[in-house]
Amino acid sequence: MKRQIWTTVAIVLATVSLGAIPAHATEISTTVTESDPIDPPLYDETADGGTVRVNVVTENRDDLSGAASAGETLLSYKTLPLVTLEVDKSGLDDLAAQPGVVSVTEDELVAPSLDESVPLIGGDKAVAAGKTGKGSAIAVLDTGVATNHPFLKGRVTAEACFSPVDANYGATSLCGNGAATQEGTGAANSASVCADIAECDHGTHVAGIAAGDGTGLSGAPARGVAPGADIVAVQVFSRLDSTKYCGTTTPCIRSFTSAQIAGLEKVLALKQAGMPIVAANLSLGSASYSTACTKDARKTVIDSLYEAGVATVVAAGNNGSATAVTAPACVPGAVSVGATTDDDEIASFSNHGPLLDVLAPGNGIVSSVLSGYDSKSGTSMAAPHVAGAFAVLRQAHPDKTLAEREALLKSTGTPVTDEAGVTVPRIDVGKAVGAATPAPDPEPADTTRRTKILNDAPYAIPDLGTVQSPITVSGVTGNAPKTLQVSVDVTHDWLGEVKIDLVAPDGQTYALKATNGTDPGGTLSRTYTVDASVSPASGTWKLQVADKSAGGTGTVDDWALTFPTPFARTAPAAIPDAATLTSEITVDGVTGNASGALQASVNVTHQWLGEVKIDLVAPDGQTYALKATNGTDPGGTLSRTYTVDASATAANGTWKLLVADKSSGGTGTLDGWSLTFPSIESQSTYAVPDAGTLQAPITVTGVSGNAPKTLKVSLRLTHDWLGEVKIDLIAPNGLVYAVKATNGTDPGGTLDKVYTVDASASPIEGTWKLQVADKSTGGTGTLDDWALTF
Repeated sequence: MKRQIWTTVAIVLATVSLGAIPAHATEISTTVTESDPIDPPLYDETADGGTVRVNVVTENRDDLSGAASAGETLLSYKTLPLVTLEVDKSGLDDLAAQPGVVSVTEDELVAPSLDESVPLIGGDKAVAAGKTGKGSAIAVLDTGVATNHPFLKGRVTAEACFSPVDANYGATSLCGNGAATQEGTGAANSASVCADIAECDHGTHVAGIAAGDGTGLSGAPARGVAPGADIVAVQVFSRLDSTKYCGTTTPCIRSFTSAQIAGLEKVLALKQAGMPIVAANLSLGSASYSTACTKDARKTVIDSLYEAGVATVVAAGNNGSATAVTAPACVPGAVSVGATTDDDEIASFSNHGPLLDVLAPGNGIVSSVLSGYDSKSGTSMAAPHVAGAFAVLRQAHPDKTLAEREALLKSTGTPVTDEAGVTVPRIDVGKAVGAATPAPDPEPADTTRRTKILNDAPYAIPDLGTVQSPITVSGVTGNAPKTLQVSVDVTHDWLGEVKIDLVAPDGQTYALKATNGTDPGGTLSRTYTVDASVSPASGTWKLQVADKSAGGTGTVDDWALTFPTPFARTAPAAIPDAATLTSEITVDGVTGNASGALQASVNVTHQWLGEVKIDLVAPDGQTYALKATNGTDPGGTLSRTYTVDASATAANGTWKLLVADKSSGGTGTLDGWSLTFPSIESQSTYAVPDAGTLQAPITVTGVSGNAPKTLKVSLRLTHDWLGEVKIDLIAPNGLVYAVKATNGTDPGGTLDKVYTVDASASPIEGTWKLQVADKSTGGTGTLDDWALTF
């Protein structure tokens, strides 16, 4: 069970004006014992004999009757293990003693938190492709919607209102009928009961960003993100006339947590009844949390919506925090959204950091308001861009699951990196619409033969001592090669006193560097070639670094083993004049298909290289052109490595290199050629912090071209709660590819899988990063190993 992070109530806006950004809300960091389900500040609020509104979550619905006996029932729910009560101090004590009670939190009050923004996220391209969100509906849980606004007219297909009435708070209803709840036409029309309060524009503005249509309208934005989608308007705000909650400006509107839960439960019921709802938008928020809100009262219904195929899209809040988001954006099952500027920078007011899922435009967004059209800024404006995107993606990819569509939004987005180095994608709907099928389910543990294995964990070199850094090789039969490459990065105060050896799995020691009296302090970066052919290839190799003299210390920064390909032909063969030479290499022991970045290295000497044509023929007969003839190349030697996407053919079998002399008058020699299936592994161990993020790098050099559509990402990760772990791959050009999403089912244990990623939009060469994020509190883990197979 996860630890709960408690807080007092904090009211923040999810919409901001450009002239006044709200002050930072307090980030929550205190904890209580797991056995106490009561939010501690509730005791303070009832200490003087008063009462407070609370949301009580129980283990199951059978426990609700006992919980309800602790106070006055204000709101009950049809399907959820939840009840909203008014309780005093004795009622809190009663709830604390009931074993079926999971959490008791205050029924908080919160405030409501396009022309250029839609093209920025590729929405115009999606519309041009006919993807308007038609056939889907977006639920807007907000201040209601002006149902007859020309930007939205005819597409508000359902309405509901949950507007608690409570004299203790000075709260009265904003439902059309004046009651605390209402369903049907007129229930959430903000142009009626709510029209005289300025904040009531909020829901209409949000709905317009998600699904507005300006076709034929003078002075209107062109469109929202999903102009063909329907809207479900759900009013979840109450009118307050109390200066305690409104400040100096009354009346104001605020939303109780219980109203949001009731609204979300209504959305779930509509979805289960057949309404094609794809997203529920909540552009509101309360206190800021730097860790996931695993016991938030809204979590149960948010999880149920996700299982039903509905994304709960939530504004991250406008406190400008780099480490926290507001509730309920902090709920693990929600899709949290931060805001960017037109320049694709994180907006100064936007919350961001490791709890954020995606970014969208939120600065100066023009959309519908009661009086026409106006510009607003905030994460409130960013969230409906994402809600609309889910509608567009359902039309574009009707066979995909919600998790797959969410992964598409993330993997096709434009990467934005914050000041702490956390990278989050800004959505690009156009790219997501045209994206290929998401990665298939992960495969079992990888057994691919690695071409390079590295360990970049630092090891301290003690003064007058010895340290060993290990690398384990598996799946390589026979002995090590005669040309094993050992790359070393060592920093020391006196490199001359450092001795470096390679220790093989059989204990054989190979000298790399001897001591000397000349080398000063600094960093040694060098690659040694070792004939290790008398030692077995598989097993644990150790880089042994010894400080042989007193007076200095250092660090083994990193080291790597590079195994030359076993698939090579080194015997020279004559290239006949005006004829073709065929040279063969047999590949065996490689699992599955060939590499999407197969490296074909060729060495050819010829009197006229311009007349030489070179092709690679796969075992299934597929021909890959490597070099064409031309009229410019003189005689000489060609030494070049070609990158070929051979992922459609099986790796094992006989490969042929065809070297054709296409003109008479010259001869030459094929000096040698080889095939390499690039696979790079990092055996460094990284700690996965509780509710934190780590990035583990692998740098690829000497491999040209773009990554394949079938890039294999192998990893072994151990964690207390695998369901709360989110994994992404960040390419050298900054693109973010979703590898694993969070879920509510995976227990603790070891994840040893191979994921397939379409990374063809990124170059192979450069630094790749595996980003592992723990999205909830209460567990830690380690990334034990990961690899890229191209």
